[in-house]
Amino acid sequence: MAGKKRRYDLDWLRVIAILAVYLHHIGMPFNGDGFHIVNTESSKVLDDIMVFFEQFRLPLLFLISGTGTMFAFSKRTWIQFLKERSTRLIIPLIFGMLFIVPPQTYFEHIKDFNSYWDVYRSGAFFEVNHLWFIENLFILSAMLIPLILFLKSSKAHRLIHLLDTINSKKYGIFLWVIPLIIITIVLKKINPSDSKDITNLSSTFYYGYFFVAGMLFTASNNSWNHLKSFRKFNFIVFVISFILFYGYYLLPNQSISPYLSISIRWNIWYLVCGLVSWTLVTTLLGYGQIWFNKKSTLLKKCNEAIYPFYILHQTIIIIVGYYILQLDISILSKIVLLVLGSFPLIIIIYSVLIYPFNIPRLLFGMKKKDSL
Repeated sequence: MAGKKRRYDLDWLRVIAILAVYLHHIGMPFNGDGFHIVNTESSKVLDDIMVFFEQFRLPLLFLISGTGTMFAFSKRTWIQFLKERSTRLIIPLIFGMLFIVPPQTYFEHIKDFNSYWDVYRSGAFFEVNHLWFIENLFILSAMLIPLILFLKSSKAHRLIHLLDTINSKKYGIFLWVIPLIIITIVLKKINPSDSKDITNLSSTFYYGYFFVAGMLFTASNNSWNHLKSFRKFNFIVFVISFILFYGYYLLPNQSISPYLSISIRWNIWYLVCGLVSWTLVTTLLGYGQIWFNKKSTLLKKCNEAIYPFYILHQTIIIIVGYYILQLDISILSKIVLLVLGSFPLIIIIYSVLIYPFNIPRLLFGMKKKDSL
C-alpha cells in the first residue's frame, strides 16, 4: 500500500482480514458446511457465528486490494503494472497449485491414495482451492486496466466530482449498497452457486464490486475523509443491518414459507447479506483511520508476512487438523489444539524457509531482500 503517504490503516485492515480468513478455516471442519476434512460432529452455534463473519472478510480484502491496485499503478505504466502483478500473483499461484494445494487433496481423499505421489500420478493436483483469491485478483487487475487508465485521466473528472458530491452526504456512501444488491440478486438467478470460480458471475461481480469500490475511493479526492467523517452514521446503519441479518437468518423457515416463494426468500437473504457486508466494511474503513493509521515495527513485520501466511495457512490447517480430528475430545478442545498447532508452524515455516531466502520469497510473492 504505497503512495505519497502510506496508509497504515489499510495495511492493518488487510492483516486483520487475512487473520479472519485463517480463523474461518480453523472453524470449517466443525461447522457442518463441508470442508476438505470434517469432524464427526458439528456445532450449530459455531456455524451461526461463522455465517456473519463470512459477510465481511473477503469483501474487505477485495476492497483493500482495489485500493492497492490503484496505488501500484500510480508508479508504473500499464505494461510495468502487468509485469509486477504477474510476478506477485501468477508465480505464487502456479507454485501454490503445484506444491501447496496437493497436500490438501491428499488428506481430503487419503483413503483413495496409496501414497502422496498418487496425487500427482492421478492428475488431481492442479487445483486452486483457497488460492482462488489470488487467481481472481490477477484477472480483475488485468481486466480493469482500461478503467484504471480512465480514472487517472482528465476524462474521469466529472465522474470523480459526482462521487465526491454523493459521498459528501451523510447517507451517500451507504447508497452504494443499492447497485451491489441489485447486481447480486440479478446474477444469482443466472449463477446461484457459491463457487468462487472466476466464471461464476454472481461471485465474481459481487467481490469485483468491492474491488472497484476500492479503486473509486482511491481515485476520489475526498471519499476517505467522508468515510472517516460519517463513521458513526455508518456504524449505526451497520447495527441496524446486523439486526436485520440475524433476524432473518434465525427466522424459522416454516413461519414465512407459506407467504413467500423460495425465490423471494433467497432475494431477501441476498439483500440482508449485501447490507451487512457493505455497512460493516465502510464502518471499518472509517474507524480504521482513527484506530490503525499509525506506523509500527509490528505492522511492518505483519504486512510482509501476511501474503505467505495466506498461501500456507489452509494447507497447514488441513495437515495438522487431519490428526487432531481423530482425537476423542470436544470440538472446543480440537479448535484450540488446531490453533496452537497450525499458527506457530506457519510462522516457523515462514521465518526459517521463506523469509531469509530470495527464491522462496519470489515463490511466495515477496520482494527480494536486497530491494527492501
